[in-house]
Amino acid sequence: MKIQPNSVVGLTYELHTTNEEGQQVFVEKADAEQPLVFLYGVGMMLPKFEEHLTGLGEGDTYSFELTAADGYGELDPGAYADLPVEMFQEVELPKVGDVIPLQDNNGNQFRAGVTGVNETTVSVDLNHPMAGKNLIFSGEILKVREATQDELNHGHAHGVDGHSGH
Repeated sequence: MKIQPNSVVGLTYELHTTNEEGQQVFVEKADAEQPLVFLYGVGMMLPKFEEHLTGLGEGDTYSFELTAADGYGELDPGAYADLPVEMFQEVELPKVGDVIPLQDNNGNQFRAGVTGVNETTVSVDLNHPMAGKNLIFSGEILKVREATQDELNHGHAHGVDGHSGH
C-alpha cells in the first residue's frame, strides 16, 4: 500500500537543522523500536512533510528539506512577552533557557522559552522552538495501512497495529 489520505504511516526519521555557520545540527529522531506513527492527511503533521511522503510505501527511504516557511514559520519579532514574576508564586521561578508551559485566554496550551529573568518580570519567546529554521528530514517508511474506522472517527492513529493507544 502507498501513503495516501486516511492511511496510517509508521516511519523512522532523523531531523537536522543548520546552525549559523551552515553546519547540520542533529535535533531528534524516531527509530524502528519507537517509530513515528500518524494518521496521514488529517492535519497532524506539517503539510509539506506529508506532501513529501505521498505515494511512498513500506521500505521506501526519503530525504528532504523544508524551508522555515514550510515548517514552523519565520521568527516573529513581535512574539516576545514580559510576564510578571507574580505568575510564578506557586512554582519555582524559571531560569533562562527553560521552556515553560503557558495558556492563552482561550485555554490553548503552548510552550515558551525563557530569555530573561529579573526582579519584576520573566521574559519569554513565544515563537515555536523550530521557527526560523529549515528542517532536514531523512528516514524510512516502516508500515503503511488503511486506517480503522475508530482511528478515522478519533482523528488519530492507534499505533502501528491499529489497537494501541486508548
